[in-house]
Amino acid sequence: MDLTEHVQKNLKRVLDPELNINVVDLGLIYDISFPAEKQVNVTMTLTTPGCPLHDSIVNGVKYCLEELEEFNLADVKVVWEPAWSPEKMTPEGMKALGR
Repeated sequence: MDLTEHVQKNLKRVLDPELNINVVDLGLIYDISFPAEKQVNVTMTLTTPGCPLHDSIVNGVKYCLEELEEFNLADVKVVWEPAWSPEKMTPEGMKALGR
C-alpha cells in the first residue's frame, strides 16, 4: 500500500453525518499531496456550500491525518470549484446510497 492509499484508508473513518458515508467514497477528497517530509496536504470539498457540518467534517479529516505517525503537519483546504456532484462518488459510495 502506498502512502496515498494509506491516507485514503484512514480518511474512510470520517463520515458525513447526514449521509453516513465516508468522505473518500462520497468523492469529497480531491487531492492528497506530500509537499515536504512528514507533511500531508488534502484538498477537499463538501456536498454543499454552507454545510452546517463543515467544521465537524473538516476537523475530522485533519484529526485523521494528524494521528498518522508518518506526518507531523497536516493541512486541509476546502474548495468549492469544481463543485461536488454525485458523479464524484466511488462505486462503494453509490452502493451505500442504494444506487
